[in-house]
Amino acid sequence: MAVVPITSPDLDAAEVSWFSALCSDDYAYLGVPDGALRSSFEHCRDIVLEAEKQGFRNILAPSSYQVGQDTLSFVAGMAPLTERINMLAAMRCGEVQPIMLARTIATLDHMMKGRLTLNVISSDFPGEVADSALRYQRSREVVEILKQAWTQDEVNYDGEVYQFKGLTTEPAKPYQIGGPLLYFGGYSPAALELCGQHCDVYLMWPEPQENLAQRMRDVNAVAERYDRTLDYGLRVHMIVRDTEAEAREYADHLVSKLDDEYGQLIRDRAHDSISLGVAHQAKARELADKYGYVEPNLWTGVGRARSGCGAALVGSTDQVMSKIESYQKMGIRAFIFSGYPHIDECIHFGTKVLPNLKTCSLPEAYCRVPASTPATPLGVGDRK
Repeated sequence: MAVVPITSPDLDAAEVSWFSALCSDDYAYLGVPDGALRSSFEHCRDIVLEAEKQGFRNILAPSSYQVGQDTLSFVAGMAPLTERINMLAAMRCGEVQPIMLARTIATLDHMMKGRLTLNVISSDFPGEVADSALRYQRSREVVEILKQAWTQDEVNYDGEVYQFKGLTTEPAKPYQIGGPLLYFGGYSPAALELCGQHCDVYLMWPEPQENLAQRMRDVNAVAERYDRTLDYGLRVHMIVRDTEAEAREYADHLVSKLDDEYGQLIRDRAHDSISLGVAHQAKARELADKYGYVEPNLWTGVGRARSGCGAALVGSTDQVMSKIESYQKMGIRAFIFSGYPHIDECIHFGTKVLPNLKTCSLPEAYCRVPASTPATPLGVGDRK
């Protein structure tokens, strides 16, 4: 029985995703820069192609203003190189004027033939420190404008940040019915309000399971006020080996050259470094035992050298499978995994765990992807 009502209670599969390190987040040893693992297009491309080869169903393409790449440009570059895998593109709301963003997303959606999903981001822009209320108001308006652009003939919007009247939406018509699914992560009341009203999948970072259950209850309480349900996702790192001893040994190896002062620098340079979610990841590290484990097989050591998602599942194939199954019983339907180095750990997980999981594409499960090219201006619609 799921912790809360979910959108896909009868779905007997999960969307299992991997992560492409667009933002300088690939290491052989955490906190030790390695030029061979830089966030070049070639390296990040190879991560995606390996994930598709292994059978992952989606891949998170993150966004952050540091050494790395522009997310939407990267997704466009991957469109002709991939065939089956979806792309979960981080969309930092407000960076691009909303109508032009709607057109960009529609273009990508057609290029990907419906294999596009979106992760809604409300962080500060580079060089900006904005009030939280403004950031979430801006994100809310962007999402509401996108939905108008994808589903209506005109955009008519009178918000605090954006105003549009009688603007045609022909250039912004997406490939998917109703537009791409919206994934969202955030812990503040304003974040929960936005997600509960408008988004499809609520993403969480790793914490003890009772904490995850409370996150689900909190956002569901908001969704219920809008007569909605959500599906739930978990973003967590992965270290899986044949035995628990081998996995724990590799976890120790991964941080064996980490300088904690440099690790703090890595955490502080991220735009989400002062968010409530990051604070909860730090709290989990504080509560962990002397080896860094906050509950069986959940290791917080990754958070010593990165902001955001800061813990990993560490264990044997059977132990990792058991943890994933327990999350599925809670009602989690989307998983975003990663590991270091990303290609190597993708292969470990892809060969040891993924064959034991029944997977799906959530856009397909939601019936968002049409059976044939839609009658849109970028599809097979009448040319005007």
